Amino acid sequence: MTLEDLDKRYVWHPFTQMKEYASESNLVIVRGEGNYLIDEEGRRYLDGVSSLWVNLHGHRHPHIDAALKDQIDKIAHSTLLGIANEPSIRLAEKLVSVAPVGAYCNTPLQHVFYSDNGSTAVEVALKIAFEYWQLRARHAPNLLKKKKFVSFCEAYHGDTLGAVSVGHIELFHEVYRPLLFATHQAPIPTDPGCLDWVEQLFQKQAGEIAACIIEPLVQAAGGMIVQPKGFLKRLRELCTRYQVLLIADEVATGFGRTGTLFACEQEEVVPDFLCLAKGLTAGYLPLAATLTTAEIYQAFLGDYGEFRHFFHGHSYTGNQLGCAVALANLEVFNREHVLEKLPPKIARFQELLAGLAQLPQVKEVRQQGLMIGIELNVGAALCGRPAGEGNHIGLPLQEQRLGHQVCLAARAQGVFIRPLGNVIVLMPPLSITLDEIAWLCRVTHEAIVGIL
Repeated sequence: MTLEDLDKRYVWHPFTQMKEYASESNLVIVRGEGNYLIDEEGRRYLDGVSSLWVNLHGHRHPHIDAALKDQIDKIAHSTLLGIANEPSIRLAEKLVSVAPVGAYCNTPLQHVFYSDNGSTAVEVALKIAFEYWQLRARHAPNLLKKKKFVSFCEAYHGDTLGAVSVGHIELFHEVYRPLLFATHQAPIPTDPGCLDWVEQLFQKQAGEIAACIIEPLVQAAGGMIVQPKGFLKRLRELCTRYQVLLIADEVATGFGRTGTLFACEQEEVVPDFLCLAKGLTAGYLPLAATLTTAEIYQAFLGDYGEFRHFFHGHSYTGNQLGCAVALANLEVFNREHVLEKLPPKIARFQELLAGLAQLPQVKEVRQQGLMIGIELNVGAALCGRPAGEGNHIGLPLQEQRLGHQVCLAARAQGVFIRPLGNVIVLMPPLSITLDEIAWLCRVTHEAIVGIL
């Protein structure tokens, strides 16, 4: 049997209807080189979504490869329960040194808790926030009620149950509602009345709210929804005023994706928790980190018998291989001046996307740095075309899957991209060249016109 046959027989893919997947021709990737994926037939594909938003500097970056090889010659893993290890210590120091600073800050981020992925980074923040108020309530009983969370419509914070509880994408989350804890769901951040809604909620119920969680600047999985300028700063101000902790989920927006190392920097906001994953290891290994303040950390300090511990952990917490690779990733940012090279790339995308936005097949183009969502105008695509024409016309909207078809058309031209429903996502490696940006945009343009 071929690798593709074995894949379809044994592997259950994420967010995938396997019956449909089994009927399609699919890629089996065997190598990566620079900004390209290479399949078993030797065909090359520009990795237009950074292998689900994680790959930053291209595949097989020499400096990161060397760091991984060097570490594996020392040790692959030892537990962080009761003992320490060098890479996790050095990475924690580095993350604290590069964490957001700014005028809109309660206290700086000074402590790092490691886990495995974006969902667990969020779970850690939620659990610490919850326990923090419970610990403080031992001396201030009025804080005991602070148990609720606020999140935003179209938010996505991961797939574990706590993360799903603060997520609000109906397609992904509705089936699990009976398993989840209740939250306050604020309007989508693009709603002009969203911050007024939040302020009114805080005025009435801040005494029952532990924390508010947000994806800074961009709601990624919601369709690359870009927040109005100043939104995050105003939210920070409200959280500070009403004693609500602010959790910034930078799993998708962190590590240069929005044009700065962290999205929070663009509004000089320092959250009470900063959740990191995805780009943390530049796409090499699973690793996550949740940063928090000294004030929150100190609430967990006490004699053993007080049981102020944070009762949470993972087998691979602070794994040496992951931490060594993450350190090398941050070294690449400095050695290759990655952030300084982003403005002309961002500008090139803006220039090319302006033309694409004029297509009748495109409803809207949304961009923040190198995070791009192209929302297809499904209604315009169907207007004037007889039912039954083509392989999607005449089907209900949920079955047309125009975004999927556009991505397949792009793949045929050597570009790998993924949709979010009928939103085409472009999020290439930060190492993409100006010529590759032009090619990526041209192929996307041709695929949209060809399908719609």
